[in-house]
Amino acid sequence: MSSFPYEDRYPVHRTLPEHGTPREEVLAALSTMATEEDTFWETGRCSGTMYCGDHEHYGFINQAFALYSHVNVLQRDMCPSATKFEAEIIAMTLDLLHAGAVGGSQPAGLVATGGTGSILHAVLAYREHAAATRGVRRPNLVKPETAHPAFDKACHLFGVELRRAPVDPVTTLVDVGWVDDHVDDETVAVVGSACNYGYGTIDPIEELAEVTRRRGVGLHVDSCLGGFILPFGQELGYDIPVFDFRIEGVTSISADTHKYGYALKGSSVLCFADQALRNAQYFFLTDWSGGKYCSPGIEGSRSGGLLAATWAAMVQLGREGYRRYARRIFETAEAMQGAVRSHPELRLLGRPTFLFSFTSDEFDVYHVNDFLRTRGWRLNGQQYPNALHMAVTRPQTASGVAEAWADDLAEAVEYAKKHAEEAPRSGAIYGGVAGGMTDEADAFIKAVMADMLDGQQALPTEG
Repeated sequence: MSSFPYEDRYPVHRTLPEHGTPREEVLAALSTMATEEDTFWETGRCSGTMYCGDHEHYGFINQAFALYSHVNVLQRDMCPSATKFEAEIIAMTLDLLHAGAVGGSQPAGLVATGGTGSILHAVLAYREHAAATRGVRRPNLVKPETAHPAFDKACHLFGVELRRAPVDPVTTLVDVGWVDDHVDDETVAVVGSACNYGYGTIDPIEELAEVTRRRGVGLHVDSCLGGFILPFGQELGYDIPVFDFRIEGVTSISADTHKYGYALKGSSVLCFADQALRNAQYFFLTDWSGGKYCSPGIEGSRSGGLLAATWAAMVQLGREGYRRYARRIFETAEAMQGAVRSHPELRLLGRPTFLFSFTSDEFDVYHVNDFLRTRGWRLNGQQYPNALHMAVTRPQTASGVAEAWADDLAEAVEYAKKHAEEAPRSGAIYGGVAGGMTDEADAFIKAVMADMLDGQQALPTEG
């Protein structure tokens, strides 16, 4: 087996080639690799990752991207269309999340490079705003344990103390009482998820907002995953609680256009109830010898292509297009969850939405994963408790996928019961450490992860 991808099929470039490769040859290699790799998810058996899966749609937004792929949106005098695209992306997202319900302040937004980018900017904005308006010098942020690791990363990078709130093991929702007890004068914000990545469940945002209003701190709703599908689920009549700016006290929301917004990767919108909060993380340098410098966020240069492609996706689909796709996704998610419920050996975690997670109280659920892998399924693994999750996207709505899920899951349960006394093969990759995490286990797992990352960033092997 090749130790470096494609080294047995294509030249490996360890130095810049002396003579350029013909364009046709380069494009032929790219086309072959991309086409072969797409077959992995085109079956609809891959959880999440490919949210649209429609090559015609990709072709359309790639055309939009190509028109602006060479443009740096810093140069607005040369490319005023970037202001049109960015402003309208933000406006459409604010409208989707009911920013019209905000009173007493001017809602605003920021286009970031993905969910982590939105979360980083949110934490930075809260830190800076609290320092400027409340004199906070030792900031802390309270998040549910289930909230995305990007909050942990942001707190690590920006020197903010992170306080992880426990969640109810049955509902998977944050313990609001614990949050209330751990908010203090140095808290800059509280986080709630709508929905969280692990379980597809929505934290009690109204209850969290009551806490943050009373305590005078911000409330960020992480809707990176759900922001462009949950509103349409509500319109379709699904039982989805209000989580957006209709709730007084929600001060910011992140929503990824590159997920269920069906834009290209590298696009997310961070919405603020108050422009002053967004502006708190603006950066200015007025005395630099190179000239006066300012930027609205962490990035400097940004791609005009991504703005154009995101704008094109949103205005081409419109509410009707998003609603149509949401209907099929929710219907498919219900059917796939129904297959899980049909097996008493399996248990869904909480009240999921379009994304669901399940475990087993009778055997290690990774036995189910082991079998499903043989049928081409790629699920996301979880721990504490060991569980598997499926984020239903458009590829799962293709004909026959939900039926295949039901059939394969039934066989997987029988396999798991038969092998219950054995250790599952995939448990070592995904599952939690028996007896709970220890310092030694933590250090070992980090070493394994670092080795994996080293491999992904490794230079080509010597021939």
